[in-house]
Amino acid sequence: MKLLIIEDEIHNANRLQAMIKELNPDVSIVGVLESVADSIEWFSQNPQPDLILMDVRLADGLCFEIFPACNITTPVIFTTAYDEYAIRAFKVNSIDYLLKPIHKQELAGALAKYKQLTGQQQADPMISDLIDIIKKQDPVYRSRFLIQINDGYKTVVVKDIDYIYSEFKITHLVLNQGQEHAVPYTMDEMEEQLDPTLFFRANRQHIISINSIRDIHNFFNGKLKVILHKYPDAEIFISREKAAAFKQWLDQ
Repeated sequence: MKLLIIEDEIHNANRLQAMIKELNPDVSIVGVLESVADSIEWFSQNPQPDLILMDVRLADGLCFEIFPACNITTPVIFTTAYDEYAIRAFKVNSIDYLLKPIHKQELAGALAKYKQLTGQQQADPMISDLIDIIKKQDPVYRSRFLIQINDGYKTVVVKDIDYIYSEFKITHLVLNQGQEHAVPYTMDEMEEQLDPTLFFRANRQHIISINSIRDIHNFFNGKLKVILHKYPDAEIFISREKAAAFKQWLDQ
């Protein structure tokens, strides 16, 4: 078995390698990658492995950004400290979802499931049926937010959002009508709740709407600068590491 590890924390990657070698000495680890950008580059230059161990949150974004840029057909065992990505994970080749800290017994079970699902052992039809059902489910994304204003409330429709930014740990929605509202969600939570075909996590501080983009310019050191229609003075940059995923997002 050829196995690829995608994990941005060195001690976790080393621990996974040690457990894998102990559980199955015949496994060949073909690489250890730390970021979305590294992964996209690796898949463009190498044949796909038999199995991938993939952390959800990487140094430059969520691992789900890899899939639109690469035609990955390999089964994936996701590893993460968070449980809110499970449904999204099962929609992209997932055969298991392990919460950190990962224990050897749990990893052994995931590897055994891989062997079952790939025919190396007799497959459990209930597991296969469950994965098929989950993959066929359409994800549900937010269509609006309830915003508290003074002594009342108002509804903000998602299609009216131009971009989202975080400042001093407060998340703000900036609307195309010129209004701005704070919401009680982190940027990571916002990224999960919004349709990824319409919104892109530009960097740690910004999420942008596809409809708000006016121009894109090359910038220093491989970065991209995004100019918005209604907020041309907003300083929004795409890092060199995320540039490939951003271009893929624009071109889908």
